[in-house]
Amino acid sequence: MKDQLNQETRPLIEVDGSQGNIVLRSNTRRVHVRDVAIGGGAPIVVQSMTNTDTRDVRATLAQIAALKEAGCELVRVAVPDEKAASALSTICREAGLPIVADIHFDYRLALKAVEAGVSKLRINPGNIGSRQRVEAVVSAAKERSIPIRIGVNAGSLAKPLVDKYGGRVPEALVESALQHIKILEDESFYDIVVSLKASDVSTTVQAYRLIASRMEYPLHVGITEAGTAFQGTIKSSVGIGIILALGLGDTIRVSLTGDPTEEVKVAYGILQSLGLRQRGVEIISCPTCGRCQIDLIEIAEEVENRLKDMTVPLKVAVMGCVVNGPGEARDADIGIAAGRDKVVLFRKGKLLGQFPAESAVDVLVEAVEELSKTMTDPSG
Repeated sequence: MKDQLNQETRPLIEVDGSQGNIVLRSNTRRVHVRDVAIGGGAPIVVQSMTNTDTRDVRATLAQIAALKEAGCELVRVAVPDEKAASALSTICREAGLPIVADIHFDYRLALKAVEAGVSKLRINPGNIGSRQRVEAVVSAAKERSIPIRIGVNAGSLAKPLVDKYGGRVPEALVESALQHIKILEDESFYDIVVSLKASDVSTTVQAYRLIASRMEYPLHVGITEAGTAFQGTIKSSVGIGIILALGLGDTIRVSLTGDPTEEVKVAYGILQSLGLRQRGVEIISCPTCGRCQIDLIEIAEEVENRLKDMTVPLKVAVMGCVVNGPGEARDADIGIAAGRDKVVLFRKGKLLGQFPAESAVDVLVEAVEELSKTMTDPSG
């Protein structure tokens, strides 16, 4: 693996010309976090992080259960002290999802997390301490076959690198990651996942482009400290979307200031919009204009609300005019197109009938529910 650090940049993306779909890199090393595969062409893994006090085991397990219900596949928990580390054994045993221990400052907490049975470690090379401490963590993880994510964040870069590059720039993030990759490789440890995050989209995108040309470990992608649900969703969608569209990324975490289950929903929305994974209903609806003759805004919002918990992947069109409406409705799995006080309903391109506008929501939702019964739920 050491020889790969200096190799030339290789192609990062291919496009399926017949479908126009993004084809992911399949040449990253595959890493297993318990039964979850990351990299090597596996489906992009959606993860999140609890915001409960890890020492409160019941609250943490309740939030993990909610995250699992939302579709989360890996859950990271903060381990700020020994009491939190002591709680990990119960959390790992009862969670029902692989647990990633998030370790900062004190390498001994990583050792305790390994003993507690976590499925993965996340360490920040900017604050974990000396090489000897990192080696101690690596030795413990290697003994238990526990992968390690090297998580480089712009906000906690080591000062010598900041000084060398004159700021928290992509090149500094990459050098930090490569330095710590080398430490792990020197210990013959290769179950590595790498992330290079900044709150700035451009910095983050460029850092991932640079690192991808210099190593083959799977990439954990995200925009750190992205912000509240509104601002954070925008920044995460743009940043993660660009990186994924470059053919990079093996697992993603959307960082929002708020309920972490919203992170999972946004993550699937990003993946769905790029055709990379499908989970739940995708609503196609027009912005409305002067040609619209029904209250499409209310109809679309009610349809979205009534279908929000459905996990079967379906495209549902809610269209309000005669220009694009019939075409979009025909192309969707289920769709309506509106005229004056009436809607027409399509299923898989076939016209099913015409209905009064006041019954549009019920007609559409019932048709979706009926179709979903014939399909496989990807969440199992």
